[in-house]
Amino acid sequence: MDLSDLLAPGGIFPAFEATSKKQALLDLSTCAAELTDLEPRAIHDALLQRERLGSTGLGRGIAVPHVKLNRLPGIVSLFARLTTPIDFESLDGEPVDLIFLLLAPDHAGGDHLKALARISRLVREPAALERLRAAPDLASLKRALEQPAAIHAA
Repeated sequence: MDLSDLLAPGGIFPAFEATSKKQALLDLSTCAAELTDLEPRAIHDALLQRERLGSTGLGRGIAVPHVKLNRLPGIVSLFARLTTPIDFESLDGEPVDLIFLLLAPDHAGGDHLKALARISRLVREPAALERLRAAPDLASLKRALEQPAAIHAA
């Protein structure tokens, strides 16, 4: 599964403004609602409920908030690079500057996991994170997101 297949057209935000985790989730919910025709409140409430189970801040400045929703026809992902890192209650305590939002239909169990795995492979690569953080514009950021993840032997 390629990340380029998951990213919604118009779903890459190279200079996202947010001052808190709650604001980032609210604003990303609004963006996702515009791309999916779902209600922003339904998306936001689901994301907050998921965060109550444990932070989706993975560490190293990365968060991957993800939920399953009714009435979503397929998996949708958005990517936001924050202009200023925010506290996301990450496992390592570091602020987050890269957010991958992943929305999946209720029936997408295996595909949801594959999408999470694809994002995880990308963010495990230090060179990929550097490309994402250094990309000067939307076009180069999109190219960095679409590069295939390196396959590491176990």
